[in-house]
Parts: sequence; C-alpha cells; structure tokens
Amino acid sequence: MSDDTTQPEPVLAEDPQVGTHLGIDRSLCGQPVALGAGTATVRLETTDVMAADDRGLVHGGFVFGAADYAAMLAVNDEKVVLGSADTRFTAPVRVGQVVILVAERKRLRGRKHEIFVSGMVGERQVFKGTFVAHVLDQHVLDT
Repeated sequence: MSDDTTQPEPVLAEDPQVGTHLGIDRSLCGQPVALGAGTATVRLETTDVMAADDRGLVHGGFVFGAADYAAMLAVNDEKVVLGSADTRFTAPVRVGQVVILVAERKRLRGRKHEIFVSGMVGERQVFKGTFVAHVLDQHVLDT
C-alpha cells in the first residue's frame, strides 16, 4: 500500500537537472520537486506576502508564476522563454495552502513547446492552462 502523503525530495538549486531559471525566487514561484523528459512538478507554499486582501485570498499572479515556472522546467533549457498562455483559475487559493503544479509537454514542433499545466490544492483543481514556450538561439536579452 502506498503512502499518498509522501512528498518527493525537492530538487536543489545546484542540482544539475535544473537547466533554466536558476535565479528565480523559489519562495515566490515554487520549489521544483520532480523533473523528467517534458515534465515538471512545482510545489508552491502560499504565504502572507501573497495575500491580495485581508481575508487571505492569494493573488493569482503567484499561482500563474508557479505554473509558468513549471512549464519552463518541463522544457528545461537555459534559453527558453514564454510565448503565450491560455489559462483558467478554477478555484480560489487561500494563504497557507500548498499548490502542486504539474506540467506536461503535449506537443513539440522544432523549438516550440506546448505544455499543459494543472494546479491542485489537495484533490481540488485551482488552475489549468496551456503554455507555449520557445527555445531561442541566444538569451532573449541578447536578441
């Protein structure tokens, strides 16, 4: 019988598996917990600094940022950039909740990646979306 409460060990910043967004603030964008070929999982622990109001509603930008980070990790190339996103917030997130964002590449055409990301708080989906990412020849700031 498996223990569903067991969390995977976090991927460390210096882990050679992580090939993108090395300078990101993981306290705001989530902690990578799993990486694979075309897949990534990020764990976002929501905190008071993410609150949009005095009732503890987490601003959607933090959930979106963690979803974007998961999508970029699914590509995992140092020159990956976000091209577009079609997303939906399906339920509110409250301060103190943990959002697990799972990214899975659905299509690869040359350097264009289409990645689906789902965000869950426990058994409840709070976010879903498709991200389009591109791998460039050089850093985006050098273009």
